[in-house]
Amino acid sequence: MIKTLEWTDSGVRFIDQTKLPTEETYVTCKTHEQVADVIRKMVVRGAPAIGVAAAMGIALGIKNSKAATGAELKQEFERICDLIGKTRPTAVNLFWAIRRMRQKFEYFRMRTIPQIKQELIEEAQRMHAEDIAANQAMGRHGATLMPTSGGVLTHCNAGALATCGYGTALGVIRAAVEQGKKIHVYADETRPFLQGSRLTAWELMKDGIPTTVISDNMAGAMMKQGKIGAIVVGADRIAANGDVANKIGTYTVAVLAKEHAIPFYVAAPFSTIDLETSNGSTIPIEQRNAREVTHIAGKAIAPEGVEVENPAFDVTPGKYVTAIITERGIARAPYNESLRKLAEEPAVASI
Repeated sequence: MIKTLEWTDSGVRFIDQTKLPTEETYVTCKTHEQVADVIRKMVVRGAPAIGVAAAMGIALGIKNSKAATGAELKQEFERICDLIGKTRPTAVNLFWAIRRMRQKFEYFRMRTIPQIKQELIEEAQRMHAEDIAANQAMGRHGATLMPTSGGVLTHCNAGALATCGYGTALGVIRAAVEQGKKIHVYADETRPFLQGSRLTAWELMKDGIPTTVISDNMAGAMMKQGKIGAIVVGADRIAANGDVANKIGTYTVAVLAKEHAIPFYVAAPFSTIDLETSNGSTIPIEQRNAREVTHIAGKAIAPEGVEVENPAFDVTPGKYVTAIITERGIARAPYNESLRKLAEEPAVASI
């Protein structure tokens, strides 16, 4: 299994996703500031992985704390959470992880400082294990929706590299292949950061799953030619009505899928579902550096000084989503009802 991130005695260790696929290297963060930096710079990315990285960053910061009293530790805890909370605004898992770590801190705040530190470390490790278990459960649910054979399109990377292991959208594909389904994956390159061509293709080739990379503007033509039997993507935030924030370009794929009568599935852990956000219009969309669009591998591909728009995400209305796959089960429209019903289901136990 790809170890996207892990807690070690030396610090939090990440595979450097900015170097893939040409170089498989790892970065060990020894401070919470370094963890915040790797989240911000997309050394680690993908909503579930960002959430667990945030939890581990908080645990690391508290582990390193020199606070002598509970009050000092509380102040330091809030400073750490504030720093990490400002790294990536769209992925709701980041804020879910901070809330969960805050609840754990408050529950144990009357314990000794060494005990509090240990409890936070164990909570972050527990979240890591739970994520893998959730992905595997999601895969089992979603595999039933995949075609017996043929092409499945995915956009961006929602695999092991976007999670703590196995993956969300790619977890569904992996589970379907494990069940004997003959799937050929079409991976959108996913401009401008190229998560599809760099990361998804790398993952699937390591697993021996047939994969073809296509440029983003080929997706419609592939659908028209009958090469795509289903589409499955991940998500960074899902509103209560089923609107889905995911990597820029997802909305285009969903509209094309609707036109060609191809099912469009979203796979995400329940921590990605934001029932407090009624619809996608209020989801904050991260704006990234223009150089991601104007340069590739440091080489300019656009005129210097040209104006650039570089939103990292778009919002796909729930009306285009055939089903939302979670570890708790599969939700279908009306999502305001089905997602709230899933919220009442028990969470998947960690492995």
